[in-house]
Amino acid sequence: MPKKSAIEDPARGSIVSASSSFEVEPIYQPSNMPQASSETAETTGIGFPGDYPFTRGIQPTMYRGRLWTMRQYAGMGDAEESNRRYKFLLASGTAGLSVAFDLPTQIGYDSDDPMSLGEVGKVGVAIDSIEDMERLFADIPLDKISTSMTINSTASILLALYVAVARRNGLEIKKLSGTVQNDILKEYIARGTYIYPVPHAMRIITDMFAWANQNVPEWNTISISGYHMREAGSTAVQEVGFTLANGKTYVQAAIDAGLDIDQFAPRLSFFFNAHSNFLEEVAKFRAARRMWARIMREEFGAKNPRSWMLRFHTQTAGSTLTAQQPENNIVRTAIEAMAAVLGGTQSLHTNGYDEALALPTELAARTALRTQQILAYESGVAQTVDPFAGSYCIEAFTDEIEKRASTYLEKIATMGGMLRAIEQGFVQQEIQNAAYEFQRAVDSGSAIFVGVNRFTREGEQGIPLQHIDESLERKQVEQVRALRTRRDNLRWQTALQSVTDAARSGANLMPAILEAVESYATVGEIAGTLRKVFGEYRETVVI
Repeated sequence: MPKKSAIEDPARGSIVSASSSFEVEPIYQPSNMPQASSETAETTGIGFPGDYPFTRGIQPTMYRGRLWTMRQYAGMGDAEESNRRYKFLLASGTAGLSVAFDLPTQIGYDSDDPMSLGEVGKVGVAIDSIEDMERLFADIPLDKISTSMTINSTASILLALYVAVARRNGLEIKKLSGTVQNDILKEYIARGTYIYPVPHAMRIITDMFAWANQNVPEWNTISISGYHMREAGSTAVQEVGFTLANGKTYVQAAIDAGLDIDQFAPRLSFFFNAHSNFLEEVAKFRAARRMWARIMREEFGAKNPRSWMLRFHTQTAGSTLTAQQPENNIVRTAIEAMAAVLGGTQSLHTNGYDEALALPTELAARTALRTQQILAYESGVAQTVDPFAGSYCIEAFTDEIEKRASTYLEKIATMGGMLRAIEQGFVQQEIQNAAYEFQRAVDSGSAIFVGVNRFTREGEQGIPLQHIDESLERKQVEQVRALRTRRDNLRWQTALQSVTDAARSGANLMPAILEAVESYATVGEIAGTLRKVFGEYRETVVI
């Protein structure tokens, strides 16, 4: 009979087992090897899991103590439609929610704004007001579930809406847990859903750091994201270098705003892409973790060990999904997910196989979640901590990525920091060059994309796709207009004036924004109020 090594499943409070033909050690070191004699992990230069600089993971037991959070990203149409998908995912075994918002919500326009026409609910859920947020989380216990929200320019407003809904439900907001992405720098670099000029956007972020530290201390107030830069075409090295450079910029901004590094740094989190080059991706996560630990301790002088830890969420690479032979995407996603797990991620989203064509169907979403569950419960990778430690290949890759990413950090420092590098177009140009070189390789056939430029087939059959009901946009427009006729206009006007006053005076914006959402001010109205004070960012074209 094969022996079993037990791991704890915190999502269910039970013990699960993975079959093995021999007893699996909790952790492997050179001393586990017969030929190791007196050699220890310390002499290899990679240390132990849970110890600085955390090359091998931020926790000494990693997934033996707690599995990564299976956090599936979803949002479509209106709040009711998305609520149904969340309940489906929770019933299927997901342990955390991740909210996708539509483009109008992301850039601060209400659903009835002319700018929103044709985009309401298309790439995520439309949220205009506190009523929408209530419908989005109806019958979902916010004090028992962790929620991540992929939102940046309007992150302060969406966090306020979430807190306001929790208050209405009588919950203690200090117990809320989750994340707002809130990484505006990568919007200027790679994604484009910015609103305000950079200094004002950075001020909103540091206001959120300060307010959340006092009011929602379990909330991650930023998820510093390399994912979107990788989707735009960056290399793994660039993803690490530019993401950590952004992280340094946020840390310095918070310090300049008078915040204590060891108060806010433990709540910083990161968001990385899991791409298809398996070995390189495993090494990438290890290098990023080690580099951030040294940056925080040696450059910024943080004293709290939690301030040194790079905690990160991972999403498999949307850019590797193909419209051709979409069933192949299941395999791609499984490989990418395994790289994230072996790299030590804290939470993971796996993409649906149909996402090169549309938002995922329930079948695709369930298959993506099952991919994670099979990795967790059947593959055996969670039985021992950091299975790849000591691999000549992985350790060499880790060192090389750290070396090359550090070169980028040094280059950015000589330019005057990340803000100057973005203003000068350096970061954008580096990513564009990398994307161009990769596309040339695909076009020439030197880089093989299975089903795209090799192993193609004629007359491919389509697959069932998710379709957004066109009537949802009309319904959403009618709802936000009806809300405006019902609210107390005096309270609403007073609240928006408080937002204006806080923006002009330099006071922390979050209390005024929270009062505004509770007064039924809409996302577009609050963002529009800030636009009037701060202005709007216009991209500089670098030739």
